Amino acid sequence: MKKRYSEEQIIKAIKQHEAGAKVDDICREMGISSGTFYNWRSKYAGLEVNEAKRLKELESENNKLKKMLADKLLEVEAMKDVLFKKVVTPAARKPVARHLIDAFKLSERVACKLAGVSRTAFRYCHKTKPDSEVRSRLKELASQYPRYGYLMLHGLLKGEGLVVNRKHTYRLYTEERLQVRTKKRKKLTRPRQPLEVPTAPDERWSMDFVSDQLSNGRRFRVLNVVDDYSREMVGQLVSVSISGRQVARFLSQLIDQREKPAKVICDNGTEFTSKAMFFWSKETGVELGFIQPGKPTQNAFVESLNGKFRNECLNQHWFRTMDEARYEVDLWREHYNNVRPHSSLDYLPPVEYAKRAA
Repeated sequence: MKKRYSEEQIIKAIKQHEAGAKVDDICREMGISSGTFYNWRSKYAGLEVNEAKRLKELESENNKLKKMLADKLLEVEAMKDVLFKKVVTPAARKPVARHLIDAFKLSERVACKLAGVSRTAFRYCHKTKPDSEVRSRLKELASQYPRYGYLMLHGLLKGEGLVVNRKHTYRLYTEERLQVRTKKRKKLTRPRQPLEVPTAPDERWSMDFVSDQLSNGRRFRVLNVVDDYSREMVGQLVSVSISGRQVARFLSQLIDQREKPAKVICDNGTEFTSKAMFFWSKETGVELGFIQPGKPTQNAFVESLNGKFRNECLNQHWFRTMDEARYEVDLWREHYNNVRPHSSLDYLPPVEYAKRAA
């Protein structure tokens, strides 16, 4: 599987940073972490993708500068091209009206009429709102977790005791322009198989693999094991190659750390259908439940977890070594289990939800 961004997009992001853009803004727009951006810069800084394309961009910028200079010389053309087409919000029109008053010595009435803003709005002075602390913390969390929506951020703020009403959080979220673009998923046309919901922790686990690659192109896999009741990430095994014997040994280690589940749901991969897993099931008494081939929705709990794991961890980091990948995966698992609000658990972290259920 290829990475989401090509060398041309990476160099473009570096150029934006050299032009004055903030690293946090670039990272949130592209959905990456700041560490990934600095890794990009250390490898691709000073490189060019296409000199011919760059020359074309310079010529286009030169033509725009010539047009702006000609518009400055003609007042009517400037008002049509700069004010009415580019300036659309009242907050952006107020500086234009002030510029007309100071530069052209126009009266307030005439300047406001040309700028398209009322005299009342022009004279209005913004008052500092008491939610400045919430705004500051909201932007910090949005920068730290660039793929979280407003409900997840609201859960974190609520856990810190800063907000109560999610509508208040959404208003601040939209005013600060922190919206995250999400991809529209295709609707399933086939009927879903009924899925039993467990009634207690460690009653049933689900497991599945997720693949990714290092910066040098070397592939590695991550085995995710989740508790279907509390949605807690029971464990993650990160390795270049994972066999059925390794899966059985890893599950035995997890059972030693917590209670043994009655059943483990998995797909029909060769690692799960191997002899090692068969004998492990016989020895431990844990039943292996295999879903129907081509029916990933029958293993919905771990499939949902895989999507969150890829979106919030794998896609945000540019791993250079396996040790770095294991370190970032361990950090994300700790955050997911103990801090991250879960929408299906009344926006409580999985560990907290399991404690309350117990």
